[in-house]
Amino acid sequence: MFYQCPKCKKIWQYPIEKCPDCFELLERMASLEIKVSAVSKISVPSLAHPKIPYFTMVLEDESGNKWAQKSFKEYQAGEKFSYAVSKYPNAVAIWRIKYDLTETIEKLIDLLGGLDIKSETKILILPTLNSPKHPYFGENITPEFLEQTIQYLISRGAKKENIQVVGQSFNDFAIEACVQKSGLLNVCLKYNIVPLNLAKNAFAKKGDLEISESIFSTDLAINLAALKVGQACASENLFKILKKENYLGLKYLYGQKEIFKKMEAALPKILTIAEADRVQTPEKFISFLGLALAGYSSLNIDAVFNQLRPAKALPEILSDVKIGEVPIAGRAIDEAQFDNKNI
Repeated sequence: MFYQCPKCKKIWQYPIEKCPDCFELLERMASLEIKVSAVSKISVPSLAHPKIPYFTMVLEDESGNKWAQKSFKEYQAGEKFSYAVSKYPNAVAIWRIKYDLTETIEKLIDLLGGLDIKSETKILILPTLNSPKHPYFGENITPEFLEQTIQYLISRGAKKENIQVVGQSFNDFAIEACVQKSGLLNVCLKYNIVPLNLAKNAFAKKGDLEISESIFSTDLAINLAALKVGQACASENLFKILKKENYLGLKYLYGQKEIFKKMEAALPKILTIAEADRVQTPEKFISFLGLALAGYSSLNIDAVFNQLRPAKALPEILSDVKIGEVPIAGRAIDEAQFDNKNI
């Protein structure tokens, strides 16, 4: 994505909002036709790129805009470059966050085949909301990621009055304190969205499960997950749709893996958009990855993420996922992988 001043026609690769010369709001320029302008083979490892050899390409769009990109596949100068839309329902889309979160969310959803959103579409967003902490601790979804998701939905035709942000506390922290301290409340108020505490809502009985009725009265459900190294955060966030007492009882009887299988059979299709920009490690440090993932299988997203930033051990809920059988759209795992713990 590039940004152009409508008056002087100067172009930037990052969203500075206004032209510094004309003070006009910049217009977004999407790259439609991309070709490989030049290729260099890299044979010297670095902290951020320990696997070699790889290729650094200079890509160029139809307007002459150029940028660099890493690839483990060798391309030739002059060759066309594009990302194919996945046809697999269990695919995981991977994209790098550069300067524009809106572009990242657009790319992820486009790689999965897009969304059919109308003005009357009812949308439910379930963000990761674990504790009353500021965004830089990496405990919750960031306010920026929630806001850009809402902006994307509105730009595609959704009405903000049909967007509902929901949550529930499964620990001793009040959900009201979490949504306020995390900064998510300010985002909701900006768009006149009143967050819904699922614990105060009705639950429907589905076999052994008690599931929030909100999930069955929506047209599009989005699991907005904040990922952490060595955890299955995207999948575990979906447990917040269950009644707390029901979840804790089932966890004692079956464990998370069995509960999730029951949920998959009972729930409608849910889109997961996962933030992996600055992620929390098992040691509670923040590791910079600059990534985002999306897909309709939260288990696959968790498994792929833990390949992108490998951990010593994985949770049992991911034990059945065969990473080699997960279709990948967008950036390849090798291209985006960080296996150096100093990063």
